[in-house]
Amino acid sequence: MNYEQEIKAYFDQHWFEVMRDVARICSINSEKMPAKEGMPFGEGPYQALCEFGEMAKEKGFTMKTYGNAVGAVDLSDAPRQLDMLAHLDVVPAGEGWTITQPFDVIMKDGKIYGRGTADDKGPAVVALWALKCVKDLGIPLSRSARVVVGTDEECGSGDLPFYYAEEAEAPMTFSPDAEYPVINTEKGAFRPEFFAKWEEDSALPRVTSMSGSLKMNVLPGKAYATIEGMRVDEMAKVAEEVTEKTGVKYLLEEAEGAVRITAVGEGAHAASPEKGNNALTALIEYLCALPLAASEATSKLSALKKLFPHGDSWGKGIGVAMQDDLSGVLTLTFSMMNWTKTGFTGQFDSRVPVCANDENMKEVVRMNLAAEGIAIDESEMIPPHHVSGESPFVKELLAVYEEYTGQKGECMAIGGGTYVHHLENGVAFGCAMPGTDNRMHGTDEFAVIEELIISAKMFAQIIIDLCE
Repeated sequence: MNYEQEIKAYFDQHWFEVMRDVARICSINSEKMPAKEGMPFGEGPYQALCEFGEMAKEKGFTMKTYGNAVGAVDLSDAPRQLDMLAHLDVVPAGEGWTITQPFDVIMKDGKIYGRGTADDKGPAVVALWALKCVKDLGIPLSRSARVVVGTDEECGSGDLPFYYAEEAEAPMTFSPDAEYPVINTEKGAFRPEFFAKWEEDSALPRVTSMSGSLKMNVLPGKAYATIEGMRVDEMAKVAEEVTEKTGVKYLLEEAEGAVRITAVGEGAHAASPEKGNNALTALIEYLCALPLAASEATSKLSALKKLFPHGDSWGKGIGVAMQDDLSGVLTLTFSMMNWTKTGFTGQFDSRVPVCANDENMKEVVRMNLAAEGIAIDESEMIPPHHVSGESPFVKELLAVYEEYTGQKGECMAIGGGTYVHHLENGVAFGCAMPGTDNRMHGTDEFAVIEELIISAKMFAQIIIDLCE
């Protein structure tokens, strides 16, 4: 049966209580903190988990916990059909907030502001209220739905093993931790470290140090190197010529008998390298244009330029360029570098399409690095994730989305990974509408109140449709 009118009336009546609960749990600083006894991800995430349990209790539910890392709230004791998987941890608050302070939640101009309102405490509260709506309406169901809340999604999902060590995956799972309509395809990832060593060669000019991004999944907007055996005036003309080619500026500064180089490009997320200009690959391009002394180190620098040429965000240089219709094109970002006088270690972040596997990705990378005398660690490839858009589950989500929003429902593929990446039948669904930039992970994060409430309505309808 269609309970759309009853559901809409319910949340039109209770919307302010929903927002009050969002504000209540978002007032807790649940950034990952040092582990304590009984608090595997620190005091803040544990407090948020306890508070969510109190909220569930007030609504007539009981929350079961798993290692004080994950909580689960069941609609009933009937066989479980659906998990709604959200998380209560948040990224660091950061500085520069202007509308309000990160944990001082306010409603203004149809939005609710505060760290976690969009990612992902607001959606977690919405899922809990969807359970309460179905319960309060007294709708008879033969199966049950569950809200699952974790506390370590932002730092690697180390919370989920606590849960799935005891619980089987539900027949259907969605995570309200992204955007609408449905994300059913997520690229995989391959992020190995690679390295080379050599005996120090004092022949000049030479590179004595080089570094890139501080984080593997960030395309470096700046990169640094130190050169011995050259003067700034000798290097400046080459810098101008290479800037014409790369679009990256090279700042040169004499320091302690050497020249310090700062390459200034434009940073971006590794999942969208086309939005930036990689300062590290541009720095290597520049270094290779200088008259460096012949040495094993210089030959390795040339090898890196060949394998990761500037402007190549698709893995062509290292031989793994590929794409498919389901998930799109492979992206590859050379992001991290630690170069010394006797060797280097580097790392790239690649987002691989559904067609990627160990044979056409991992082994090709290993072979082409080895051909240049560069070794690789034993990192495994994170497989891509795909749930058929023709599955009854996905079709149900899209149908409810179209019914409640009046917008066209469709499946999407992304380069990043969501909370359901490792679940056989897991997709991301909500809670941001297409075109909404809720400043997730940034300052002045917000959720649109109407979008949270319509999400609550859709979640309640989905519970009914899947569990009747």
